[in-house]
Amino acid sequence: MTLNWNGIADTSDCIESLKAIAYPSYDIVVVDNGSEGDDIRILRERFGEAIHLIENDRNYGFSGGCNIGIEYSLANLAPDYVLLLNNDTVVDPAFLDKMIQLALTDESIGIVGPKILYFDEPQKVWFAGGNINYWLGRFWHRGIGKGDSTDFDEIRDVDFISGCCMLLSRKLLQTVGLLDDTFFFGTEDYDISIRAARSGFRLVYAPRSRIWHKVSRSTDMAGRSPSPTVAYYHARNHFILLEKHWSRVQFATATVWFVALLPLLFGLFLYYDRRWRTLKRFAGGLLDYLRHRW
Repeated sequence: MTLNWNGIADTSDCIESLKAIAYPSYDIVVVDNGSEGDDIRILRERFGEAIHLIENDRNYGFSGGCNIGIEYSLANLAPDYVLLLNNDTVVDPAFLDKMIQLALTDESIGIVGPKILYFDEPQKVWFAGGNINYWLGRFWHRGIGKGDSTDFDEIRDVDFISGCCMLLSRKLLQTVGLLDDTFFFGTEDYDISIRAARSGFRLVYAPRSRIWHKVSRSTDMAGRSPSPTVAYYHARNHFILLEKHWSRVQFATATVWFVALLPLLFGLFLYYDRRWRTLKRFAGGLLDYLRHRW
């Protein structure tokens, strides 16, 4: 299942790559999340019955839009697994085979994620499993920015799987529920990963499964410069997630760490961006969290 929002070129590339995969039994569900242009018409004309096309009346955010696709899939297609895949990706023909093969080795595996490489630098790693430090409230992609090598070829249990591409078992979805649409955009992958692990499911990185990600094109991020949208939801959702899953002591230490990093974040902003709207949106995200909290 992939979500389209004003991204017809990327979505078309993604669907074309999915049509070429080797796995024998799958359906492609495309949720158009209230696109403003001719995306729906183009998708219908270009792909016809090759896809299940859901037309949302508005933008429900990443989590809300994905949930609509997941609910449709579970109700109408009876899958054993649901794959969430960013529309700004292209996939290796064997990527789904490799993930399914791994998932079937242990019924306690709830989420599987592939090796994700940069589309523009196809031998450079973007994601090779995710780690969480609860005391610092830090999340990071293993291997990010490094050249692909045997260092990232080991199957391993991880703390989170990136929402860019995650294979979710039906059993997991029936046990822990869907994505939390409180987040709207971003952080929902950390959240469902944490809920899965705390419900006894394994989260496993599948290195032989590979996809390529056109990193953050849908949110207008260029290189390492965050868009105002990303900045807003990063600030807001970070603390919503901490409040939801962290102990009081961990919340306190993670907040201290966040505050300590603010000068560095401000310095990076000045170096890479210098768009004051981005900084204002970041502050707005923090304020919206505080309004929600108090």
